[in-house]
Amino acid sequence: MKTENSTDARRAWMGLLAQSNEAELARLWLAFGAKPAFDWLRVPEAGGVMVRGRMGGSGAAFNLGEMTVTRCALTLNDGTVGHAYVQGRSKPKAEIAAQIDALMQTEVAADLRAAVLAPLQAAKQATKEARAAKAAATKVEFFTMVRGED
Repeated sequence: MKTENSTDARRAWMGLLAQSNEAELARLWLAFGAKPAFDWLRVPEAGGVMVRGRMGGSGAAFNLGEMTVTRCALTLNDGTVGHAYVQGRSKPKAEIAAQIDALMQTEVAADLRAAVLAPLQAAKQATKEARAAKAAATKVEFFTMVRGED
């Protein structure tokens, strides 16, 4: 039985896993307990990708620079395939992310979402809010004083 199989949902959890703190992800994964048996389709390997950008979001695309990523793919014993692409050279993080991706397509998705993804999302939101609060503290408001002359 497949659950959580929409493209948008999968894109969201894969993005969250890729952006999460490696230590926090490993801690939550270890606490989750049930580790699936799997076979590698592609063992974790590090490589480079070209990052492209656009000025103003609508200008002509240009090459911004290269970024190191680690990717892997695995298949669970039931045939479910999990993929992962993470920034940097962390093979353990890529392996955990691929296992979670595969499990999120099975009947344990709800348990996994509650135990791993929800805490990661909360941590991401807290970090975002802390960064916004820090930036707001440095905000300068300019105003014009009326000199009393007409």
